[in-house]
Amino acid sequence: MNVIKVATTSRSTSVAGAIAGVIREQGHVDVQAIGAGAVNQAVKAIAIARGYLELDNIYIYCIPSFSEISIEGKERTAVRFHVESGAPRP
Repeated sequence: MNVIKVATTSRSTSVAGAIAGVIREQGHVDVQAIGAGAVNQAVKAIAIARGYLELDNIYIYCIPSFSEISIEGKERTAVRFHVESGAPRP
């Protein structure tokens, strides 16, 4: 499964391009962020990717969840957004 990891310093437009590219190829992607700033960048990137994909009549939805991950031996809670292409709007 593809996971795009987003940091506070990530450029939302770059992340949006990555999201759109994976959606076009595979139809789904997970976007993972740890911390408020990273979650903010991830949400902005998903919104921007939505605009990119709508130009190609690809519509997406996202399902947020929490994920426990280990970083350098420490357990951290990440916010994970499962982004998937859906049926076109009428």
